[in-house]
Amino acid sequence: MVSSALPYANGHMHMGHLVEYIQSDIWARFQKLRGHQCTFVCAADAHGTPIMIKARQEGVAPEVMVTRVAKEQHDDLKAFDVAFDNFHTTHSAENQQLVYRMFEGLRAAGHIYIKTIEQAYDDQEKMFLPDRFVKGTCPRCKTEEQYGDACESCGATYSPNDLIDPVSVLSGSTPVWKESDHYFFRLSNFESQLRTWMKSAELHQHITSKLEEWFEAGLQDWDISRDAPYFGFKIPGTEDKYFYVWLDAPVGYLASFLHYCNRHDDLDFEEYWTPGHDTEVYHFIGKDIVYFHTLFWPAVLEGSGFRTPNSVFAHGFLTVNGKKMSKSRGTFIKARTYIDNLDPSHLRYYYAAKLGPGMDDVDLNLDDFVARVNSDLVGKLVNIASRCAGFISKQFDGALSPKLDDPELFSEFVDASEAIAGHYERREYSKAMRIIMTLADTANRYIEDKKPWVMSKDKGKGGEVQLVCTQGLNMFRTLMVYLAPVVPALAGKTRVLFQEDSWSWSSASNPMLGTALTEFKPLLTRVEPEQVNKMVEQSTATTDVRNTGSADTDTDEITIDDFTKVDLRVARIERAEPVDGADKLLKLTLDLGGESRTVFAGIKAAYEPQALEGRLVVAVANLKPRKMRFGMSEGMVLAAGPGGEEIFLLSADAGASPGMRVK
Repeated sequence: MVSSALPYANGHMHMGHLVEYIQSDIWARFQKLRGHQCTFVCAADAHGTPIMIKARQEGVAPEVMVTRVAKEQHDDLKAFDVAFDNFHTTHSAENQQLVYRMFEGLRAAGHIYIKTIEQAYDDQEKMFLPDRFVKGTCPRCKTEEQYGDACESCGATYSPNDLIDPVSVLSGSTPVWKESDHYFFRLSNFESQLRTWMKSAELHQHITSKLEEWFEAGLQDWDISRDAPYFGFKIPGTEDKYFYVWLDAPVGYLASFLHYCNRHDDLDFEEYWTPGHDTEVYHFIGKDIVYFHTLFWPAVLEGSGFRTPNSVFAHGFLTVNGKKMSKSRGTFIKARTYIDNLDPSHLRYYYAAKLGPGMDDVDLNLDDFVARVNSDLVGKLVNIASRCAGFISKQFDGALSPKLDDPELFSEFVDASEAIAGHYERREYSKAMRIIMTLADTANRYIEDKKPWVMSKDKGKGGEVQLVCTQGLNMFRTLMVYLAPVVPALAGKTRVLFQEDSWSWSSASNPMLGTALTEFKPLLTRVEPEQVNKMVEQSTATTDVRNTGSADTDTDEITIDDFTKVDLRVARIERAEPVDGADKLLKLTLDLGGESRTVFAGIKAAYEPQALEGRLVVAVANLKPRKMRFGMSEGMVLAAGPGGEEIFLLSADAGASPGMRVK
């Protein structure tokens, strides 16, 4: 079973979302092409306060709004050839059934407890406020109009009651602070189980590094409840408590699969989601939700008696022309705007040519997009078929030769099969695309050398023309089998050309000989710069921005004025000590010119503690203290490097003194 992260049902799909859905669709299509039983599921993420508020603004019931938005999102995804076996919703009977089952399992095992907390309350709206529904003045830099969890100006993090002059974004009134009983999940009990799962899941190094940071900081128990009013599932036995959306959202993977299983007798839900079976489960997500999917989610599954996923695959964000997506630059492009102007196959190929297995961001450079698609898909790949198919149709009644002109050359294409398959399996799509396009160059050189357009003028060489074009078309067909997961619409047109109903991965190794082609029709058109310019112009006027965290807008950029707020000081390391129970941390005692600070730094692999004592370093002096499992960290020392043993502390000049500002 393969899943994509659930799109939040309160707005339109955009180009950033499509990175994930195209990446996961390619992988699922590849698994099916290899002959594996693979079920690809997704659902609309339908619960939470933002859904409730937006529905209220529209004057409709939340159920009505999410049904409409989910259909629009699914239609957009289908237009990009994203082929889920099942697309469901978290607001479903299956999801409620499974959430209750998990909750009762967790409670019976002692993993749930109730704690009284204090939170912001809007007296006018008669509701508790999530952090992002409180605004005020940042307590550190005094910037106004900042959210209740973090300052976008100086980067400080805090709780809503730290804000100066806080107000509710719903009513504009000043919130009051009220106590409420909430349900908590004992995540702190699951470190050993999570470490075991981490190893078996063979997570990417980027993810395991983040997990180690969270382990060292100490796992915090998780508040899984919200107070009424709330759009979601009510917690059994309560009247005004609801499950937090982040508890029931990932359950949507199971619910969508259960919904599918209930309509297909060949699949057993329990075989996939209870321990002891050889089925496999994989999640594709964005890097912004790694925390939920690699800490909370496997712990909740483990604690409630379900199996954990075999692995979680995370990708990076999308940038456009090297920058975060921007309405003002016209690069915050909705999926529908793209569809109205360009062929989805173009984008699917371009993303595949950029995607690897890690969490690096993917850049959609629009000039490069035009050049690469026209060069690779049209100039190299489709060009093979267009140079050969016409001769077969006109001179040989569409009949391919009963043999190949150069079987050894065709074998080179067949021999690449497992290397390409290995790259797909490891999600190294860019490497697979490079091999395929290198073979396309080989096919084009062959046709250029043979020149069937010249041979066709010599009536005595008719047989040679048929052989050469049969060779060229079979090399093209093999490449199209390899590319079928990436550009399924183009692959479908190719099957029509060869009069084939379906392919398997092995189809690439078996040439079509002595069979008839249908009439050749253009398979793909070039991207024209004017089409891209029109799409950008239409996107400049876009005002509907979805608040998902999957894509960033201009508001996340900082100016030089923001940067100068960072107070960099020379510090002397007075003492450096290992930290019991921490694999990467050293406890540093810093002298900042008469002021002593304790800082925990993840540099243990690179430095012996004794060698650091007396060294002058650069430290951030105005960083908000952070409570860690091992104590309070009161700043940060600056370093560079890829990590591990290659961490290089930034040192101050020998003539500097502790406390001196660094410009």
